[in-house]
Amino acid sequence: MEQSVEAMKAVPARMIEAWNCGDAAGFFADFADDAVSAEVEGTVFRSRAEMIAAQEAMFSTVLKGSRLVRGEVPFAKIVSPGVGVVHHRVGLLMPGEKEAPATRFSMQLYVMVWRDDRWVVAAMENARVLSLETMAAIETMAAG
Repeated sequence: MEQSVEAMKAVPARMIEAWNCGDAAGFFADFADDAVSAEVEGTVFRSRAEMIAAQEAMFSTVLKGSRLVRGEVPFAKIVSPGVGVVHHRVGLLMPGEKEAPATRFSMQLYVMVWRDDRWVVAAMENARVLSLETMAAIETMAAG
C-alpha cells in the first residue's frame, strides 16, 4: 500500500461500517495501540484497549442499535511523509429514527501516522457540530 490521501480517507468509512455492526474492536481497528482519543464530553482515552472497552459498554447500553449516517471527509492531507490529518463529519441515528437531528452530528479530526505499511490513527478528537444559535442557547441555559 502507498501513503495516499485516499487510503487515509477510507479509515472513517471502515469505522462507520463497524459501528453499524455494533463492533467496538472493528471500530478501532485502524487505531494504533497507543492512540489517544479526546471525546465529546472531555474524556481522554490513552490506548486502543481503553477505547474498545468504553465503546463495548456504550454499544450494550445507551448506544445499542445506533447507526452512523451521512459520513463525509471534507478534507484529508498528508502534512509530511508518514503523517497526515483527516477531518470527518457524521450523524448519529438512534433506533427507530430515519434522520439524524442536526444536534447529533459530530466531527472528528484524526492524526494519522504510517506504520507497518498502513495508515493508523495516532490521535483523534471528537466534537459536536453545533450552530452558533445552539451554542448561545446552551450558554443562556447554563447562566440560568
